Amino acid sequence: MKRIFYLFATAIISLVAHADADVDQATALAYRLSPRLAQKVEFVKINPLQKGQDFYSLTGADNKVVIGGNNANSMAVGLNRYLTHYCHTTVSWYSDIDVDLPAALPNVDRDEQVSARVPQRFFLNYCTYGYTMTFWGWKEWERLIDWMALNGINLPLNITGQEAVWQKVWMKMGMTADETRNYFTGPSYLPWHRMANIDHWCGPLPQEWLDGQVELQQKILERERALNMRPVLPAFAGHVPARLRELFPDADIKQLSPWQEFPEDCLTYFLNSEDPLFAKIQKSFIEEQTALFGTDHIYGFDPFNEVDPPVWDPAYIGRVTKHMYNSLRAVDKKAEWLLMAWFFFYNKNWTAERVKAMMNAVPKGKLTLLDYHCDNTEVWRMRDGFSGQNFLWCYLGNFGGNTVVQGNPKESKARLETALAEAGKNLRGVGSTLEGLDVQQACYEAIFDHVWTTGDSEQDVINNIADRHAGAVNDHARKAWEILYNDALKNPGGNRGELMNIQPKMNFAHHYTKFDAHDDALLAAWRELLQQDSVVTDAMKIDIITIGRQLLDGIFKTEKKAFDDAFGKRDRNAMTAHATLMKELLRDADKLNSYQEYCTLEKWVDLARSLGMAEDVKNYYQMNATRLITTWGGNINDYANRNLNGLISDYYTKRWDTYLDEAFTALNNGTGWDDKHHEARQRAIEDNFKYTPRGKQASYDSNVLAFARLLLKKYFSE
Repeated sequence: MKRIFYLFATAIISLVAHADADVDQATALAYRLSPRLAQKVEFVKINPLQKGQDFYSLTGADNKVVIGGNNANSMAVGLNRYLTHYCHTTVSWYSDIDVDLPAALPNVDRDEQVSARVPQRFFLNYCTYGYTMTFWGWKEWERLIDWMALNGINLPLNITGQEAVWQKVWMKMGMTADETRNYFTGPSYLPWHRMANIDHWCGPLPQEWLDGQVELQQKILERERALNMRPVLPAFAGHVPARLRELFPDADIKQLSPWQEFPEDCLTYFLNSEDPLFAKIQKSFIEEQTALFGTDHIYGFDPFNEVDPPVWDPAYIGRVTKHMYNSLRAVDKKAEWLLMAWFFFYNKNWTAERVKAMMNAVPKGKLTLLDYHCDNTEVWRMRDGFSGQNFLWCYLGNFGGNTVVQGNPKESKARLETALAEAGKNLRGVGSTLEGLDVQQACYEAIFDHVWTTGDSEQDVINNIADRHAGAVNDHARKAWEILYNDALKNPGGNRGELMNIQPKMNFAHHYTKFDAHDDALLAAWRELLQQDSVVTDAMKIDIITIGRQLLDGIFKTEKKAFDDAFGKRDRNAMTAHATLMKELLRDADKLNSYQEYCTLEKWVDLARSLGMAEDVKNYYQMNATRLITTWGGNINDYANRNLNGLISDYYTKRWDTYLDEAFTALNNGTGWDDKHHEARQRAIEDNFKYTPRGKQASYDSNVLAFARLLLKKYFSE
């Protein structure tokens, strides 16, 4: 049968030109992953089982793996099926992590014909461009695009380089180049500038940044389109510089509500779409953007994200929305609008009537909603299926790039299956809207895999994750991932983090923390992982580090509470014992992270500095990068906290040392806890934090398994 299927596929491919662009692109992707892999596989262009439905096939013949597909994107999904289910490997979305392949590449022992259950698969979040990808170059983007193709993503958010377009537009409106650069935020904060939350913060934006991002965006778009993706580019949503009020005093420009208590000079301004100036700006932006980047006629723009509209009247909202879309369609007759439904979830002022007014203002089929956080709340169910507009079911899974163990893949899979059965034809696809990538990939890959007709059972999914993280069939890894999938991973993405990373406060357990000490399921999974004979893949190394540091933080949480209780009782001996253990836990967590470079602050800082040309620009980029994951700005200190080597030792530990010192000083002086004095000392540490890259650490390549076993014996012995 395998031989017949191969001959059939060969006959089909012989009917078309041998130089097929889709085959070429799939082959090039395989070569980028591994030349040895590319020599093992052969791609063929075949028609899908149903017209318009993405499709791939997998078979083996003559010691080759034959992967068919209706386009390069589908072929890439077929390649990933071979990698994950036969080679037991995971392709990381990080460029510095090599693809681990077995010494002998296996043959395919059965034929598979698999179709996509939905036409659209979306990926990324505006925030991901800040919490992960701010300082990426082509090397990093090239791997992520390959990862997206392997996972069948065909609708990526692509907002790189838009500031260069906006600079052209604003200068045509009468602003100077310097005025535009000062209007923009610093690089790390551009997502929130683009969403009209803040202006100016940590700016001005260097001109070399604006110029360099144009070339990068062009490379990104060329590769994405070659892999049959339809990039979502930005459009004008009404956010304008304050300077335009002076240049156009008669324009209907209103100040939007403050966001997260940022200072007044960061407030943003909204131009009413009914004003003739709105359509003029929209036309200018789309024309300039299309000249640089082309267009796929789908645009992401989001008015009023986490800020209030100038007027809450449904009629006003409807008019404004209608004029926004019409201004876009006047420039691009094929224009479609992709809109976040996040602010319907986030801001409870968005009543059913107001949402309906917004939905009905755009022709059906021209607006698609991203139901952003379905792993927590499915807004489509609360808002009458978005009044018949199309939508995508999205798994968020992570806020702020927090490194905490989180996600609910089992529940999310069940929710998605129910939505596919109940939502009707308006459910056009699935997506992932994670805010940061510094998390385990498996939950996201499982969601995208679920929309293909593989026939895999849930146990198959669990076993496959375990095998490819271990690099081979591994009973301990399978038991660990069964526990994780069914018992430990039950928390939808939320802005939680480890207590170690949160600014210390007396008698206060921060709401970010979730796992307690000795969390039974998490500990049981870690024990199983540590019974493996060896760790040969980065995916397994990351599993061990991620779970281990979460368990250490659970003990830290218990010790912190015990320290606070001992302080209240004036028990010096108990305070000393708990403080000693807290410091030791911080040291051990810091070292555990050092075994993988993406678990280090050094890697984060090196990426930022590498994008600058002059030393002062390198320093500026580093300031942006470190500030985002520490003090952030406004009232969201620690929102993007990370449990990273270097950040623990040089930042979090200093805060905790100060906290402990304050408590002992108050004990010695016979005084109570002084919140104001403590807060001032904490802010001094935060405001003066500087990090110096140290060079690659030897522990990157050493035995994480041995160190983790030491920690298990030290903290969790029976």
